[in-house]
Amino acid sequence: MANIAEVLGRLTPEELDELRSLGPQGHLPRHLVDALDRAAGGPGSGRGYYVPNGNVSATGGPLLVLRSDVSGWLLNSHRDDPDALPQHGQH
Repeated sequence: MANIAEVLGRLTPEELDELRSLGPQGHLPRHLVDALDRAAGGPGSGRGYYVPNGNVSATGGPLLVLRSDVSGWLLNSHRDDPDALPQHGQH
């Protein structure tokens, strides 16, 4: 799996803002799942950055949320200073 910073760095500022606004347990709408897939390399490539939360939608599909470490990275990143973004695996 690619570095969290690399994958999220390929999202648009608007997509990042929307992900931040959803919070750590916000259900990902289809367009954000597609954006994560695109950023990770193509259809289905974002699996692992988002995970099912155990619930299903009204249509029976799984509700997806950001994986906890991805959400933590996103919510703790300093979006105005790319040099201050934490790198996955460093403390």
